[in-house]
Amino acid sequence: MTATLTASGRDLRALAGIVSEDRGEPPAHGLAPSLLDDLLGLIRCDFLSFVGMDTAQQADRFAQTAPLEPGDDWQETEEDIARFWKHYWDSPCCSYPDQTGDLRSVTKISDFYSARQWHNTGMHSDYMREIEHEIMVCLPAGPGWTADPGRRAGGPSVRLLFFREAGPDFSERDRALLTLLRPHLHQAYLDAERRRRGAPQLTPRHWELLHLVAAGHTNAQIARRLGVSEGTVRKHLENIYARLHVSSRTAAVTRAFPDRDT
Repeated sequence: MTATLTASGRDLRALAGIVSEDRGEPPAHGLAPSLLDDLLGLIRCDFLSFVGMDTAQQADRFAQTAPLEPGDDWQETEEDIARFWKHYWDSPCCSYPDQTGDLRSVTKISDFYSARQWHNTGMHSDYMREIEHEIMVCLPAGPGWTADPGRRAGGPSVRLLFFREAGPDFSERDRALLTLLRPHLHQAYLDAERRRRGAPQLTPRHWELLHLVAAGHTNAQIARRLGVSEGTVRKHLENIYARLHVSSRTAAVTRAFPDRDT
Protein backbone atom coordinates (compact mmCIF):
# COMPACT_ATOMS: atom_id res chain seq x y z
CA MET A 1 0.00 0.00 0.00
CA THR A 2 1.34 3.46 -0.96
CA ALA A 3 1.62 5.83 1.97
CA THR A 4 -0.57 8.93 1.84
CA LEU A 5 1.36 12.16 1.51
CA THR A 6 0.00 15.45 2.79
CA ALA A 7 1.23 18.98 2.16
CA SER A 8 1.24 21.47 5.00
CA GLY A 9 0.02 25.02 4.64
CA ARG A 10 3.64 26.13 4.90
CA ASP A 11 4.59 23.84 2.00
CA LEU A 12 1.76 25.16 -0.14
CA ARG A 13 2.66 28.79 0.57
CA ALA A 14 6.31 28.06 -0.24
CA LEU A 15 5.34 26.37 -3.52
CA ALA A 16 3.09 29.28 -4.49
CA GLY A 17 5.85 31.77 -3.78
CA ILE A 18 8.44 29.84 -5.76
CA VAL A 19 6.12 29.54 -8.75
CA SER A 20 4.73 33.09 -8.81
CA GLU A 21 7.49 35.44 -7.62
CA ASP A 22 9.12 37.76 -10.18
CA ARG A 23 12.88 37.22 -9.83
CA GLY A 24 13.93 40.22 -11.91
CA GLU A 25 16.90 40.13 -14.23
CA PRO A 26 18.55 36.69 -14.27
CA PRO A 27 22.21 36.08 -13.41
CA ALA A 28 24.78 35.33 -16.11
CA HIS A 29 23.80 31.67 -15.98
CA GLY A 30 21.38 29.37 -14.18
CA LEU A 31 18.58 30.50 -11.88
CA ALA A 32 18.07 33.57 -9.71
CA PRO A 33 19.86 33.23 -6.33
CA SER A 34 16.60 34.13 -4.57
CA LEU A 35 14.95 31.09 -6.16
CA LEU A 36 17.75 28.82 -4.94
CA ASP A 37 17.37 30.33 -1.46
CA ASP A 38 13.64 29.58 -1.51
CA LEU A 39 14.39 25.98 -2.50
CA LEU A 40 16.74 25.70 0.47
CA GLY A 41 13.84 26.73 2.68
CA LEU A 42 11.56 24.12 1.12
CA ILE A 43 13.88 21.08 1.08
CA ARG A 44 16.18 20.72 4.10
CA CYS A 45 19.74 20.02 3.02
CA ASP A 46 23.33 21.01 3.70
CA PHE A 47 23.70 22.57 0.26
CA LEU A 48 22.29 22.39 -3.25
CA SER A 49 23.74 22.72 -6.74
CA PHE A 50 22.15 23.79 -10.00
CA VAL A 51 24.37 22.53 -12.79
CA GLY A 52 24.29 22.76 -16.57
CA MET A 53 26.08 19.77 -18.03
CA ASP A 54 26.59 17.86 -21.25
CA THR A 55 27.14 14.22 -20.42
CA ALA A 56 27.89 13.30 -24.03
CA GLN A 57 30.81 15.76 -23.97
CA GLN A 58 31.67 15.13 -20.29
CA ALA A 59 31.63 18.86 -19.58
CA ASP A 60 29.89 21.31 -17.27
CA ARG A 61 28.44 24.46 -18.82
CA PHE A 62 27.88 26.24 -15.49
CA ALA A 63 27.43 25.47 -11.81
CA GLN A 64 25.63 27.35 -9.01
CA THR A 65 25.81 26.43 -5.35
CA ALA A 66 23.71 27.58 -2.39
CA PRO A 67 24.09 28.65 0.29
CA LEU A 68 26.96 30.78 -0.96
CA GLU A 69 28.69 32.85 1.69
CA PRO A 70 30.23 36.24 0.80
CA GLY A 71 33.70 35.69 -0.60
CA ASP A 72 33.09 32.05 -1.53
CA ASP A 73 34.76 31.20 -4.83
CA TRP A 74 34.95 27.44 -4.71
CA GLN A 75 36.07 25.70 -7.86
CA GLU A 76 36.56 22.00 -8.53
CA THR A 77 40.05 20.99 -9.51
CA GLU A 78 40.78 19.17 -12.74
CA GLU A 79 41.50 16.08 -10.64
CA ASP A 80 38.04 16.30 -9.01
CA ILE A 81 36.38 16.61 -12.42
CA ALA A 82 38.35 13.66 -13.80
CA ARG A 83 37.33 11.49 -10.82
CA PHE A 84 33.67 12.39 -11.28
CA TRP A 85 33.60 11.42 -14.94
CA LYS A 86 35.65 8.30 -14.28
CA HIS A 87 32.81 6.91 -12.17
CA TYR A 88 29.83 8.67 -13.77
CA TRP A 89 28.59 5.96 -16.12
CA ASP A 90 28.95 3.24 -13.48
CA SER A 91 26.90 5.27 -10.98
CA PRO A 92 23.17 4.96 -11.71
CA CYS A 93 22.35 7.63 -9.13
CA CYS A 94 24.13 10.03 -11.53
CA SER A 95 23.69 8.50 -14.99
CA TYR A 96 20.12 7.18 -14.67
CA PRO A 97 18.72 9.92 -16.99
CA ASP A 98 21.30 9.11 -19.66
CA GLN A 99 20.93 5.36 -19.34
CA THR A 100 17.13 5.43 -19.54
CA GLY A 101 16.17 8.67 -21.31
CA ASP A 102 13.98 9.48 -18.29
CA LEU A 103 14.39 13.13 -17.33
CA ARG A 104 11.07 13.33 -15.48
CA SER A 105 11.66 11.14 -12.44
CA VAL A 106 13.01 12.74 -9.26
CA THR A 107 15.60 10.28 -7.97
CA LYS A 108 17.59 9.61 -4.80
CA ILE A 109 20.81 7.71 -4.13
CA SER A 110 18.76 5.28 -2.05
CA ASP A 111 16.70 4.37 -5.13
CA PHE A 112 19.78 2.56 -6.39
CA TYR A 113 21.91 1.62 -3.36
CA SER A 114 21.68 0.63 0.25
CA ALA A 115 23.93 2.68 2.54
CA ARG A 116 26.54 -0.10 2.54
CA GLN A 117 26.46 -0.40 -1.24
CA TRP A 118 26.79 3.38 -1.65
CA HIS A 119 29.83 3.50 0.62
CA ASN A 120 31.48 0.79 -1.49
CA THR A 121 31.07 2.60 -4.81
CA GLY A 122 33.91 4.34 -6.57
CA MET A 123 31.82 7.51 -6.84
CA HIS A 124 31.49 7.73 -3.05
CA SER A 125 35.01 6.68 -2.09
CA ASP A 126 36.77 8.66 -4.82
CA TYR A 127 34.59 11.76 -5.25
CA MET A 128 31.47 12.18 -3.04
CA ARG A 129 33.12 11.06 0.19
CA GLU A 130 31.15 13.37 2.49
CA ILE A 131 27.75 12.83 0.85
CA GLU A 132 25.32 10.39 2.42
CA HIS A 133 22.11 11.44 0.66
CA GLU A 134 21.22 13.18 -2.60
CA ILE A 135 18.00 13.92 -4.45
CA MET A 136 18.09 15.03 -8.10
CA VAL A 137 15.74 16.85 -10.47
CA CYS A 138 16.81 16.64 -14.12
CA LEU A 139 15.60 18.99 -16.89
CA PRO A 140 16.30 19.13 -20.63
CA ALA A 141 18.45 22.08 -21.63
CA GLY A 142 17.97 22.19 -25.37
CA PRO A 143 18.57 20.18 -28.53
CA GLY A 144 21.08 17.36 -28.45
CA TRP A 145 19.57 15.17 -25.75
CA THR A 146 19.25 11.59 -26.97
CA ALA A 147 16.81 9.29 -25.20
CA ASP A 148 18.31 5.90 -26.01
CA PRO A 149 17.62 3.51 -23.11
CA GLY A 150 20.39 1.06 -22.36
CA ARG A 151 23.10 3.01 -24.15
CA ARG A 152 25.45 5.84 -23.23
CA ALA A 153 23.37 8.55 -24.78
CA GLY A 154 22.73 11.80 -22.93
CA GLY A 155 23.51 15.34 -23.94
CA PRO A 156 22.76 18.80 -22.53
CA SER A 157 20.71 18.91 -19.34
CA VAL A 158 20.38 21.00 -16.23
CA ARG A 159 20.22 19.30 -12.85
CA LEU A 160 19.10 20.49 -9.44
CA LEU A 161 20.76 18.44 -6.71
CA PHE A 162 20.20 18.58 -2.95
CA PHE A 163 22.85 17.05 -0.66
CA ARG A 164 22.95 15.88 2.94
CA GLU A 165 26.21 14.92 4.60
CA ALA A 166 24.53 13.13 7.52
CA GLY A 167 21.15 12.44 9.09
CA PRO A 168 18.01 10.98 7.54
CA ASP A 169 17.45 10.44 3.84
CA PHE A 170 15.30 12.75 1.76
CA SER A 171 11.65 11.85 2.22
CA GLU A 172 8.83 11.04 -0.16
CA ARG A 173 7.41 14.44 0.80
CA ASP A 174 10.59 16.01 -0.61
CA ARG A 175 10.29 13.95 -3.79
CA ALA A 176 6.62 14.87 -4.23
CA LEU A 177 7.25 18.60 -3.79
CA LEU A 178 10.12 18.55 -6.29
CA THR A 179 8.01 16.56 -8.75
CA LEU A 180 5.32 19.24 -8.53
CA LEU A 181 7.92 21.98 -8.92
CA ARG A 182 9.78 20.40 -11.83
CA PRO A 183 7.75 21.95 -14.71
CA HIS A 184 7.87 25.34 -13.00
CA LEU A 185 11.63 25.08 -12.50
CA HIS A 186 11.99 24.20 -16.17
CA GLN A 187 9.89 27.22 -17.11
CA ALA A 188 11.94 29.47 -14.81
CA TYR A 189 15.13 28.26 -16.48
CA LEU A 190 13.71 28.80 -19.99
CA ASP A 191 12.50 32.27 -19.01
CA ALA A 192 15.94 33.15 -17.65
CA GLU A 193 17.62 31.87 -20.82
CA ARG A 194 15.25 33.90 -23.01
CA ARG A 195 15.89 37.08 -21.00
CA ARG A 196 19.64 36.53 -21.13
CA ARG A 197 19.60 36.13 -24.90
CA GLY A 198 16.94 38.70 -25.79
CA ALA A 199 14.25 38.29 -28.42
CA PRO A 200 15.49 36.84 -31.73
CA GLN A 201 15.64 39.50 -34.46
CA LEU A 202 13.70 37.82 -37.27
CA THR A 203 11.45 39.11 -40.03
CA PRO A 204 7.73 38.20 -40.22
CA ARG A 205 8.60 35.85 -43.10
CA HIS A 206 11.25 34.17 -40.96
CA TRP A 207 8.74 33.60 -38.16
CA GLU A 208 6.17 32.21 -40.61
CA LEU A 209 8.74 29.77 -41.98
CA LEU A 210 9.94 28.75 -38.51
CA HIS A 211 6.40 27.93 -37.40
CA LEU A 212 6.18 25.55 -40.37
CA VAL A 213 9.55 24.04 -39.52
CA ALA A 214 8.43 23.56 -35.92
CA ALA A 215 5.29 21.80 -37.17
CA GLY A 216 7.52 19.25 -38.93
CA HIS A 217 7.13 20.34 -42.55
CA THR A 218 9.89 19.62 -45.07
CA ASN A 219 11.48 22.30 -47.27
CA ALA A 220 9.37 21.11 -50.21
CA GLN A 221 6.15 21.34 -48.18
CA ILE A 222 7.09 24.78 -46.89
CA ALA A 223 7.86 25.97 -50.43
CA ARG A 224 4.41 24.85 -51.65
CA ARG A 225 2.65 26.51 -48.69
CA LEU A 226 4.49 29.81 -49.14
CA GLY A 227 4.43 29.76 -52.96
CA VAL A 228 8.22 29.98 -53.29
CA SER A 229 11.00 27.70 -54.50
CA GLU A 230 12.85 25.23 -52.31
CA GLY A 231 15.98 27.28 -52.97
CA THR A 232 14.28 30.33 -51.45
CA VAL A 233 13.31 28.28 -48.40
CA ARG A 234 16.91 27.11 -48.00
CA LYS A 235 18.13 30.72 -48.28
CA HIS A 236 15.64 31.85 -45.65
CA LEU A 237 16.85 29.05 -43.36
CA GLU A 238 20.48 30.07 -43.86
CA ASN A 239 19.58 33.64 -42.86
CA ILE A 240 17.64 32.38 -39.83
CA TYR A 241 20.56 30.21 -38.71
CA ALA A 242 22.92 33.18 -39.00
CA ARG A 243 20.65 35.48 -36.98
CA LEU A 244 20.04 32.88 -34.28
CA HIS A 245 23.67 31.70 -34.19
CA VAL A 246 22.68 28.06 -34.74
CA SER A 247 23.43 25.47 -37.39
CA SER A 248 20.39 23.19 -37.59
CA ARG A 249 16.59 23.19 -37.88
CA THR A 250 16.19 21.69 -34.40
CA ALA A 251 18.45 24.28 -32.80
CA ALA A 252 16.67 27.12 -34.64
CA VAL A 253 13.25 25.96 -33.41
CA THR A 254 14.53 25.57 -29.83
CA ARG A 255 16.15 29.02 -29.94
CA ALA A 256 13.07 30.71 -31.40
CA PHE A 257 10.49 28.86 -29.29
CA PRO A 258 12.16 28.10 -25.93
CA ASP A 259 8.81 27.27 -24.28
CA ARG A 260 8.18 24.27 -26.52
CA ASP A 261 8.47 20.84 -24.85
CA THR A 262 11.90 19.34 -25.38
